[in-house]
Amino acid sequence: MAQATPGALLSILRDGQARTRAELVELTGLARSTLTQRLDALLDQRWIVPAGDAVPSRGRPSTAFAFNPRARTVLAADLGVTHAQVAITDLGGAVLAERTADLSIDQGPEPCLAWLFETCIELLAESGNGMADVCGIGVGLPGPVEHDSGRPVNPPLMPGWDGFPVPDWLGSRIDAPVFVDNDVNIMALGEHWAASPDIEHLIFTKVGTGIGCGIISEGRLHRGSRGAAGDIGHIQVSGSEHVPCLCGNLGCLEAVAGGGALAARLREDGLDAAGSRDVVRLVRAGNARAIRLVRQSGRDIGHVLASIVNFFNPAQIVIGGDLAEAGDHLIAGVREVIYGRSLPLATQRLDIRTSSLGDRAGVAGAAVMVIEHVLAPESVDQTVGV
Repeated sequence: MAQATPGALLSILRDGQARTRAELVELTGLARSTLTQRLDALLDQRWIVPAGDAVPSRGRPSTAFAFNPRARTVLAADLGVTHAQVAITDLGGAVLAERTADLSIDQGPEPCLAWLFETCIELLAESGNGMADVCGIGVGLPGPVEHDSGRPVNPPLMPGWDGFPVPDWLGSRIDAPVFVDNDVNIMALGEHWAASPDIEHLIFTKVGTGIGCGIISEGRLHRGSRGAAGDIGHIQVSGSEHVPCLCGNLGCLEAVAGGGALAARLREDGLDAAGSRDVVRLVRAGNARAIRLVRQSGRDIGHVLASIVNFFNPAQIVIGGDLAEAGDHLIAGVREVIYGRSLPLATQRLDIRTSSLGDRAGVAGAAVMVIEHVLAPESVDQTVGV
């Protein structure tokens, strides 16, 4: 730490504890004059602020310094198949303003992104911030996203979006870095950040119109070589080989157990069910057919997750998405099969639960994508000219 840059110094202060110059000298090994220069650079950019009252000491009171989560603001968006959530957060992930709306992703990229941009402008004004305060925007999309480019790739539920340059479109309107990922990846990030930071190996499974999972391995999001890791929605379910999927294959888990598939079966029975939220509504109303379908959906998902449990050996499986709001019926089906089909050693301490953040996991994770980039030591060093 004797060569600690301003960015490395900020990383120390991000734990929320205020520290004096003397404490920082002891932690880093920096000369006091060098430390002062680096603190001044962080103060100039508002990354840190003097913390509260002076700390009592012999002679003059010592000033303590703390991380300033309000130094910048973050735009975070979770775009689903039928609805969207947008938030303005600070660098600690605290929500300053937010909005949820019905938004059909099949309108195409430009109408959806135009709505997103306009909503961000409104929320910035509502939170008392301006575009100059924005350090980045994170966006989750309900389909496969090539991580390096941020472009959707053949997304089955997103007609018209294939290859669309989302970062370029938003970046031309917002002078800040744009990060785009699959929606379930950002949900996994959000859940891990806010609810399970000590869990090293976690699987987040989203069950909405589509189905997918985000993988936290050794405390970090695992995307695979191109960003396609975790796309379990298109694993074939045994016995359902005749069921067509929007991806063009037959028998995919999403086509059998996703919220859209369940809603279609309920419509065949004469029930009013346009999508996954209507399935949840019917379950909560005690509709026996809807309850049976959701329970079987959990079993089908459980068969796929059981193989993942044996292969990956996670400590925790978190179930989120619209269908996770259907009481215990979905997760009961998941648990039933995983505990029956997985190896005893793999399930010995396995925790299977619903999301702690609910429908806010996505925007939390979208903000985390930005925060982790902006506050990385090398990024901070660039802002202060190191």
